[in-house]
Amino acid sequence: MYAYNVGGDLLDILIQNQIDRSIPYKNIIMRCDEYDIQPISENDFHIRKYKNGDENYWAEIECKIGDFSSVEEAKNYFVQKYNSDELAEKCFFAETSDGKVVGTCIAWYDNKDDDVVSSLHWLAVLPEYQQKGIGSALVIAVMNYYKGNDLLPVYLHTQPWSYKAIKLYYSLGFNIQHEDTFGNYKNEYQEAKEILMNYLPVEILM
Repeated sequence: MYAYNVGGDLLDILIQNQIDRSIPYKNIIMRCDEYDIQPISENDFHIRKYKNGDENYWAEIECKIGDFSSVEEAKNYFVQKYNSDELAEKCFFAETSDGKVVGTCIAWYDNKDDDVVSSLHWLAVLPEYQQKGIGSALVIAVMNYYKGNDLLPVYLHTQPWSYKAIKLYYSLGFNIQHEDTFGNYKNEYQEAKEILMNYLPVEILM
């Protein structure tokens, strides 16, 4: 997860978006081993792939949900991390019928020991468009890409304050890993479990 400092303006954004960043941060690793391609339910929006200039939409969305302190910071991160021709196939956006870009998710990869593994990056939906099935549609689009290209299993990294997203990931076949990890993440399952007991059903944590 990208590190940032929570200043006054950003704290206001987090409160407005009902993201409780006071929940302790612990690394949570999830993995999906089996997945069948699913239809994407699009209601007043559609899922499309990256095109030139979409880094600006990505930065605006990520800033508005509180993952970066400024649009410029988010854009710089995106350009440095994802400066690749692969973006056109691996970066997905949700766009409303009137052309507003309201969500994003990236089908990327990370190192795992001496291998490279698939990893879902940066699921984000503008606060006013959440709870409309857009996040689910974005994850399905990413997972359909992975399945269609025989790129399972898929990993992702998250944290306790994203417990609502964890429910979504679980519903689509991801399971919290007790020991497994990828990239440079330290698996903090035991510590995270104690926190998430207050927010998630026991079966998701097992």
